[in-house]
Parts: sequence; structure tokens; C-alpha cells
Amino acid sequence: MSNTSMESEDSTRSLNFIEQKIEADIAAGKHSGQVHTRFPPEPNGYLHIGHAKAICVSFGLAQKYGGKTNLRFDDTNPEKESVEYVNAIREDIAWLGFEWNGGEFYTSDYFQQLFDFACKLIGKGLAYVDDQSAEQIASQKGAPGTPGTNSPFRERTPEENLRLFEEMKAGQCQEGERVLRAKIDMGHDNMLLRDPVIYRVKFVEHHRTGNDWVIYPMYDFAHGQSDSIERISHSLCSLEFENHRPLYNWFIRALDIYPSEQTEFARLNLNYTIMSKRKLLRLVEEGVVDGWDDPRMPTISGLRRRGYTPESIRLFADRIGVAKRNNTIDVSLLEWSLRDDLNRRAPRVMAVLNPIRLVVLNYPEGQTEMLITVNNPEDEAAGTREIPFGRVLWIEADDFRVDVNKKWFRLAPGRMVRLKSAYIVEYVDHIEDEHGNVTEVHVNYIPNSRSGQDTSGVKPKGTLHWVAADQAEEAEVRLYDRLFREASPEADGDFMDALNPNSLKILKGCKVEPSLSTAEVGTIFQFTRLGYFNLDSKYSTPGSPVFNRAVTLKDGWKG
Repeated sequence: MSNTSMESEDSTRSLNFIEQKIEADIAAGKHSGQVHTRFPPEPNGYLHIGHAKAICVSFGLAQKYGGKTNLRFDDTNPEKESVEYVNAIREDIAWLGFEWNGGEFYTSDYFQQLFDFACKLIGKGLAYVDDQSAEQIASQKGAPGTPGTNSPFRERTPEENLRLFEEMKAGQCQEGERVLRAKIDMGHDNMLLRDPVIYRVKFVEHHRTGNDWVIYPMYDFAHGQSDSIERISHSLCSLEFENHRPLYNWFIRALDIYPSEQTEFARLNLNYTIMSKRKLLRLVEEGVVDGWDDPRMPTISGLRRRGYTPESIRLFADRIGVAKRNNTIDVSLLEWSLRDDLNRRAPRVMAVLNPIRLVVLNYPEGQTEMLITVNNPEDEAAGTREIPFGRVLWIEADDFRVDVNKKWFRLAPGRMVRLKSAYIVEYVDHIEDEHGNVTEVHVNYIPNSRSGQDTSGVKPKGTLHWVAADQAEEAEVRLYDRLFREASPEADGDFMDALNPNSLKILKGCKVEPSLSTAEVGTIFQFTRLGYFNLDSKYSTPGSPVFNRAVTLKDGWKG
């Protein structure tokens, strides 16, 4: 979609509920009329299409209202975090077309400040050190509608709690031996406010702070305070954090710090897809896929390698919008967004994936002529190119049949077809192998039927793509499909049982036109009549190209 059409569409659609809130805040002079958002990924895996939506919302709204967005890595769980994930997250956000113009930060930047906040709560009698095990604490939480039971350590004095908390910080107790809890209300209707744990001991080296810290804040404690430190005006979260908002607000009020505000919107749920990073990691570790960037994965890096464009993902995020309640989006809408983007700008080329020889009997042996073909009929500015034509060509095996009916418009005995951007040809005979498979088809061409100069008066109903045999490049083509055969792969039992055994088909010996010898990673092509393909960034080597199918031309998927 062009910038003009996007602006036009944006100006005519109604405001979503977050935009309404932002505009009301600006009008009221709240946060001095500033819009400052943040995107807070955990560096414990690669980002996926669900994160892409969240990125588009947080970064996109700040852009719309002339604000800023921070990239803040929520690195409070050192066991599962790594620099690899940090770098991948940066790359994915930049590839989507967004800049973190508010700066790059880490929750670990604030470990000392968060520790000081915790000490402040202790001093106000609003936090205490609990010596109970996690199991004991959980058993005292009660249940919805049933109040919990106070910890026997709940009434420790602030002085004793500060001393014990300092001992935790100094590494003088074991993991699980002590925790720090907020002192709120064990009978609260919201279970999250029943004296939540806000610090725990972990003797794990952190990828940024090393072994400087052996106590780490819990997400619910670090989140709102980090927002406040960065003076985030609009903290946008997925709907799963709605019940966490009262706790978010409680900490900010108790500490009397900058009043960042949390607003929740529906997370992205796609059918035929899983979004859990833990489950995606299992696919990687068990070798079901060949890494986080496998083109079947819903990760941004996997979508990029498959052939998705930043524009198509942003278009998808815009189309599904921002909702207040969770729902499941059909993955075909994501595929449609890619087709819509590529149809207008992907160059058309010819490739034959399952080749058989087509011999033009009445075309001179050894002769080659260059024919003109349009690069993209949807874009005049894309121009034209030359393609070689000769006596021996490659066509798709599926484009010829011996026994056909009236609805068959491709090549068959007694039939004529047009070769795209070339000539009309008429069937003469064919050759079969010992198994009855057609290996070669013989035709005659009509000399005065050349495309653009046709005076033959013949009107064949079918058009076939082809590649000149003597100048064809050989390639491997990978046909990727949906990773799961079930619309809800997590609905019944183990999601691994719902894997689609036909999610990848590797075709070798494919024939592509010579222009593809200079194809570059990142350029997506429409293989005429076959779909959209791009050069694989992992397996392609000079002289041995590997093309991935990004998406078919039409949505003809069958589960």
C-alpha cells in the first residue's frame, strides 16, 4: 500500500480505544501532552508475529502522535536470557521499520533503584521478608472467593526486614530460603494482590550484570517502576496483564513515583499457529524445525526468511486492529496481506518446478531469439526484460495430459496453448518412459503468433510458463506450508501431535530463467502461475540457489 493510500485509509477509519484515550489525555494536558510508549521484550527467545503486532501498536501510536518509544529489555530472569536473543530482537524491530527513538534500556539498568524502592516499601511497613517455601506460600494464598492466610512472618518489624533483605542481597541465604513479599491484603478479591513475591534469590550469572546481584525482582515489581523511571505515559500491554494493573498501580502509589498508566489490548491469536516461546523452543530443540528462523515458524526471523515483507506485516497489524477482547485471527489474513503487498511490486519471472522437455519441432535447431516480457503488469514503472527462446524448452509436467475433458485448457493431444510472452504452439506427439510417465512433448509453433505481434487470429484458451532449456539455471525449491494441520494445535493434548507432515517439500532439479542467477536475498519474485518465492538466506550458495515459497497465489490450503 502506498503512503498516500495508507494515510487516506488511516484518516477515514474510526479511532480505536487506545487512540481515543491518548487523544483525551492530550486534550486534558495529561503527561504534559506527551506520548511516550515502550516495548519491553524478555530476551529469552526470538520475537514472533504476536510481538510484531505489539511492536506496531506501541511504536505506531507514538509515531502517530509525535511521541517516543523506548526499547527496554526485561532481563530479570537470567537463567533463560542471552545476548543472542537481545541482538535478534533489535534486528527484528529495525527490520519492521521502527526506531526506538526514546532510547534502549534494560531492567537491569535499574537493579539498584529497584532495590532502593523495595527498601522504601519495607521502611513504610509495606513489604516483609518471608522464610517460607514457595509451596507453603502458595498453600496460604487461598482461592477466588476464599481469603488467604497471613504468613507467620508478616508482622516482622521494618528494621528486621531491612536486615534480612540486606542478607539476601549479600548472598547469605540459599535459593528458595527467603523471598521479599509486598504487604497488601491476603483477603483481596484479586489473587495477585495477596502479598505477592517481589524479590527472590537466584545464584545465576546475568548476561549484563554478571554476578553483581543474587536477588532479582519479579516482573510485577520491576515493570511499573521501570515505566515510571523512564516516564512512560502509556504502557501498552496484552490483555493477559489486565488483572495485574491494580498491582501496577498499587506499587506506583505506595512509592509515590511518576504515574505511568497501563492499558491492555487483545493479544494476537492465529489459528494453525502456536505463540508460546517455550513451545517454539521445544520445536527447535527437538529438531522439528531447523532453528528459530525456520520459514515455518511464526517468528519474525522465520517470516523474513520465508519471504514476508515488513510492509505486509504492518499491513496485517493494521487490518486486524486493536481490540479490547481476545479473538482468533485466521492465518489466511496474514497470507492475504503478503499477497496484497507483493502483487503490486514483486517482479514476475518464470520457473519450472517439475520439468519435462517441450521440443518445438519446426523451430530451427541452434537458434535463439530474445523475447520481451513485462516485469510486473501491476507496475508500469517496473519495465520489461528479455528472455531467451529456443527449440527445446522446459514446461511443468502438470501442464500436459493425454486424457482430458472440455475444461482442460492446457496442453494435450489436439490442443493449442500460448507460451507466455512467446508463441502459440500446437501438440504433435509425446514420449513416455517405461512407467508410462510423459518425459517429452513435441509441438509446432505458429510463426506469426509472437506475443505483441500476433497476426495469426488463433485464440487458445490456455497460457503456459516455460524456460529455455539451454540457458536455464538449476535450483532447489522449498515449498513451505503451515506447520500444523489443526486450526487449534493446542486444543487436544500435545501440540506436537498436530504437526503437519507435509509442511515442507523439497524439490531438486528445478529450472529457472537465467535472470535469477543474480537474485539477491530479500528480493521476492512471483514465479508465474506458481506463487511468491525468495532466495533462502541460509542454504543458498553461489551457483546453487535455493528458493523458498513465501505464499501461494491463491488461498487453496486444505488441512
